[in-house]
Amino acid sequence: MGQEQDLRFFIGRQPILDLKQEIVGYELLFRAASHHTTAQFESQAQASASVIANALSEFGFHEVLGDKFGFLNISAGVLHSEMLELLPCEQSVLEILENIDLDDNVRLRCQQLKSQGFQIALDDHIYSPDHSSFYKFVDIVKVDIMATDPEELPRIAAELRKYPVKLLAERVETVEQFELCVKYGFELFQGYFFERPVVLGRKRIDPSGLAMMKLLKQLNIDWDINEVEETFRENPTLTFNLLKLVNSVMFGMREKIKNLRHAIMMLGINHLRRWVQLALFAGKDERGLNSPLLEMAAVRGRLMELLTIQRTGLPRTSDLVEAAFMTGILSLLDVLFETEMEEIVISLNLSDEVAAALLRREGNLGQLLLLTEKLEKTDFTAVQDILEQNDISFEQLLTAQLDAFNWRNSIVQDQRRS
Repeated sequence: MGQEQDLRFFIGRQPILDLKQEIVGYELLFRAASHHTTAQFESQAQASASVIANALSEFGFHEVLGDKFGFLNISAGVLHSEMLELLPCEQSVLEILENIDLDDNVRLRCQQLKSQGFQIALDDHIYSPDHSSFYKFVDIVKVDIMATDPEELPRIAAELRKYPVKLLAERVETVEQFELCVKYGFELFQGYFFERPVVLGRKRIDPSGLAMMKLLKQLNIDWDINEVEETFRENPTLTFNLLKLVNSVMFGMREKIKNLRHAIMMLGINHLRRWVQLALFAGKDERGLNSPLLEMAAVRGRLMELLTIQRTGLPRTSDLVEAAFMTGILSLLDVLFETEMEEIVISLNLSDEVAAALLRREGNLGQLLLLTEKLEKTDFTAVQDILEQNDISFEQLLTAQLDAFNWRNSIVQDQRRS
């Protein structure tokens, strides 16, 4: 039993953003799954090896990453093993851990891997002129800004910028920190600053956002097609996007779209409701499909939906399953619109259960939402506690998580086709 548990682990993805705050990759992190929340693999080498092996076999690189880069922690043992050559080099960034001595053997091995097509990063790196031979060929240097003296950070960045490397700032938690790092010359960023925008004053939701919120409110179980059609008529941009969606979803059908009502009927209430929920992000956020907010909202919604199906046995179209999906999607609207969640809950006339989940993380939906949030932050100790408290198995979570990642990737592909 113990050996079997050692082979089970949680997987976490931390988004890595560029200067436009668009997702370019994910650092893949893991934690051994056990009844004991402190359980971990015996060594960093075993941890690195397990992430790589499972990313390739059990998970599948594409399912976890889509078309983004995967940043993988590489221990000394794994660095010199043949296992790395199993990875898709065009999608892999190998992070050389900070506890590896950057000697000539490591340099030669990194240069060999780089010649094979891998990108090389120095993880949690502390600048030193002694490492100049590495700076001349590695692709990325990661600097933990929380572990670096703020007064030294500009100088360190300036020294590193003399070399052909990209600077990645780790643990960027506020917009102010992001802006400072941009000023210093950092090009990549890891942290959750994008979840906490600077709000100088209470913003009103703009007309396009109001139209989408109105539409979402109309798409309830007692929906009236006349009201929905009228909302589309009042907003030509929504109509255009609806027609694009129908053509994407119904690709290959011979039937031509006759009119707006026909398009709505062809698509159906469930497809339409989900499109509106996701389009709130894609339409409002200028980062589009690569928005970290859209990414997180989509994965939250899908994960909550799948766990609800697993726990209840209800079909996807049931009210409870739809409520779970909607709760996940809506949980980031306050960040997107820079307004209070109470205002969003009131404007959408949400059920008491959904409102309790969004406002206070209460009830079954609140627990599932909290689970998704802890997964995003790779707080695996909290994840394990929530699983045990809610009688959710590790296998259920892992299955749902991988499906959610893959589903999000399929959305991107569908929208690009349309």
